[in-house]
Amino acid sequence: MTATPDVDAFTRPYWDAAAEGHLLLRRCATCTRAHHYPREFCPHCWSEDVHWERASGRATLYTWSVVHRNDLPPFGARVPYVAAVVDLAEGPRMMTEVVDVAEEELRIGMELWVAFRREGDDGAAAPVVPVFGTR
Repeated sequence: MTATPDVDAFTRPYWDAAAEGHLLLRRCATCTRAHHYPREFCPHCWSEDVHWERASGRATLYTWSVVHRNDLPPFGARVPYVAAVVDLAEGPRMMTEVVDVAEEELRIGMELWVAFRREGDDGAAAPVVPVFGTR
């Protein structure tokens, strides 16, 4: 079992952008709404006319939970950590982790910014995932 994402031909642009320090979303050309997680169709209007777009990296904290126990690798070595849902400035909600923010400082609606963390033991080949924190 692995906690790192599977990279395929469709999601490769997302993971390549993350490795370069950019968060990508998908935006529908028909209804103009952005969505996340990446899909080949718009979950709002079902159009297949969607394209990649670089996100601003800005978000607000919607909700969070401090995880004190997780037996699945690699999460067990990270406890406690903050599992969260953020509202991206472009509209979609995204599940993520909040990093480098003390638990007592967490507030619904607080401004967060994307950061990136390399996952796994594969060196430069390991995927880079978006996480959020304050600047």
